[in-house]
Amino acid sequence: MTDINKKFLVGVYDDDDVVLSAVGKLKNSGVKIYEVYSPFAIHGMDTAIGHPRTRIGIAAFCFGCTGFLCALLLTTWTMGIDWPMVIGGKDPISLPNYVPVMFELTVLFTAFGMTISFFITNGLGPTVKPLLFDPRCTDNKFVMAIDLSKNKLSEAEIASIVKASGAEEVSIKQL
Repeated sequence: MTDINKKFLVGVYDDDDVVLSAVGKLKNSGVKIYEVYSPFAIHGMDTAIGHPRTRIGIAAFCFGCTGFLCALLLTTWTMGIDWPMVIGGKDPISLPNYVPVMFELTVLFTAFGMTISFFITNGLGPTVKPLLFDPRCTDNKFVMAIDLSKNKLSEAEIASIVKASGAEEVSIKQL
């Protein structure tokens, strides 16, 4: 989240290809971009802005392993140790009997873990006020936000670079 009373220069674009090329132009000019908001995902935008590769697959694997181990312990304890059950003449501790439960708990733990991780890492929740630089970014426009305190260039220089890169509108927002 951003601190209160920060100034952002906001550029509004009409086309996804224009905003993607504008990111490259601004990066080459030495401008640090805070974020680009769009109504749909733009292929290559995350690498153009400089976001690191996501580690969400590692988290999913860890949640899945946790679910698998919990299911293995649950079924082994309940059906093999605490209350041994003989099913179809098989041993009380027979892993093929446990496969459906292990699969279901692996999927359940992964789904819930990823949902909770998504909300925590993105700072979402019922009490969080979202940053909205321009409400049209959820409909049909592409919005680029530049934190002026993080850039060495002046406000006028950055505004002229953004305008020259194809922005329809350039404005200053105080959040």
